Parts: sequence; C-alpha cells; structure tokens
Amino acid sequence: MRRPALLAAGMVLLAAGLALAQAPPRPTPTPSPTPSPRRPPSPAGTPSPAAPEASPTPAPTPAPEYRLGAGDVLEVIVFGNDDLSRTTTVQTAGSISLPLLGEVPVAGLTVAEAKQKLTSLLARDFLVNPQVEMKIKEYQSQFVTVLGEVNSPGRKGLRGRTRLIDVLVDSGGFTPRASGEVSITRAEGTFDGGARVLRLRFGSASPSAIDQINLEQVLRNGDIVTALPKFYVTVEGEIARPGRYVLDGDLTVTGAISTAGGLTRYGKNDVQVRRVDAQTGKTTIIEVDLKDVRKGKKPDLPLLPNDVVTVPRRIF
Repeated sequence: MRRPALLAAGMVLLAAGLALAQAPPRPTPTPSPTPSPRRPPSPAGTPSPAAPEASPTPAPTPAPEYRLGAGDVLEVIVFGNDDLSRTTTVQTAGSISLPLLGEVPVAGLTVAEAKQKLTSLLARDFLVNPQVEMKIKEYQSQFVTVLGEVNSPGRKGLRGRTRLIDVLVDSGGFTPRASGEVSITRAEGTFDGGARVLRLRFGSASPSAIDQINLEQVLRNGDIVTALPKFYVTVEGEIARPGRYVLDGDLTVTGAISTAGGLTRYGKNDVQVRRVDAQTGKTTIIEVDLKDVRKGKKPDLPLLPNDVVTVPRRIF
C-alpha cells in the first residue's frame, strides 16, 4: 500500500506546483527564458472519429530490474550462522567480502541472482542447505539527473524500479516557472520506437489518466529528467490587452490575439510576426492576413517561443 500512497501524495504535490505555474493567461513581467528547440506542431489532417480517443504519449517502457554496482551497501544474512552475516559494500572491482567465501563478484547481478550465487557457494563447500537473505540497505551505484524547473534539482539515486513520480517528488515538485512539460533523455538504451528522448506533458489541475500512466514511467541509470520552463510570446500594437503571454501548447496567431482580448477598433487584419532564430540570431518577419485565416484560405501560423505579434493601426 505504500507505493499507491506515495503516488497519491506525489500527484497532489505536482498538481499544486502546476496550479501555481499555469495560472490563467495574462500579461506577465516574468523574464523570458532562453528557448530550446521546439517541435513544430503536426499539420491538421482529416478529423478522426470521436472514439476511441488517441493518446499522444507513448506507454511507459519496462525497465530492467535493479542490478548491483559499486557503492551499493548490502545486508547479507545467513540464518543460523550469525558469524557469516554482515553488512558489506560492493567495491569498485564489483565484489563483496564475506567470511569463508572471501571476495565474491556481484556487480551486474540482481539481488535475487546475487543471493542465489551466495547460497550455491556456501552449499558447495561449507554448509548444508544454507538459507541466505540479502537486502540493499543503501542504493549508491545508479543515478538519474533532474534539471530545470524543480525545487531541488540534482543527482538522485535509483532505488530499485524508480519511477518518474519518485524523482519529481524527491526533487520537491515543480516551481511556479514550470510549464508542465518534462523530457527524459535516455543514456542507456532507448524508449519504444527507438527514440532516446521522451517528452511528456502534465495538466495543471488533477492529473488525468494518461498523466498517471506517464508518472509511472520507470527510469534507468544515467537518465536526464528536465522540467522545462514556460515560454512566452508578446502581443503588441492595436490589441485590447497588449503584453506577454504563456506559450501553451500549439498556440497560433489568432489564439494569441484572442487571449489578448482581440483587436481594438483601429487594429488592422494584416498582422506581423517577428521571429528570431535561436541558433543564428536572424530575424524574420512573417505576414499574416487574419481575414484569409478566418476564411480558411491561409493556415493559422503556430507561434514559437519569443515570437512578437504586432497588430498595426489602420489608417483611415
């Protein structure tokens, strides 16, 4: 019952952080973070049937069972033989030292495999039907790194089948600057489909069913978990509420203008989007005709981090 209780408590913590992070859209003076490459939205296709609902997020990939490594502290108990029982540390060479057996290599083994190995060695030369128990007292050989908008970033130890929710809770949850989007970069192996990076997005209210599945994603040694910050766009000119707005999801030009209260009576339908390439620093001006967008003649331009939407004033 401990793991469901931890999951529930962790989801409350994350939901509270996201509730602060994802307030209703309004102009904000928060400094704009340096943007990271953002995947362009998928083009609109043929409307899909109402059911079944398609999930945009891949299912969690099963991770291998925890394997012992240098630094792990083990408690070895040989029932009825207290002189053979002890707490020992896996050395840099991958071995543990035990009475009678001497140096026994265990690095790379699961706890069950290491226990079976000790049992076989004791039964072969020393004891009749030995009963061996092994537990990990301290996990010190495998780690993930948590970066970005969490309250306590840094290196976190893996403890068996450690899940995403475990390290996010261990990191104190999201900061108010978090967007709710999390990326996991895999150093050893890949996710389903061969990808090395998995991007997940969590809602601002109570976690959905897909959020709960994603939070159960099992992590592996060397994974880098990054809580991405909120990005912003600016809407200026002849607009009801000019200012900076959170770039939430696939926000478009018309969506940003609507969020900012719409055009004033003097606003033109020919608007401009100023976009600066994060890699080269090159500035591009993109013309958008709102009338053509409304009539379906032109696509509604998706916005990228730090785009500036300018609504010029009409000249009568």
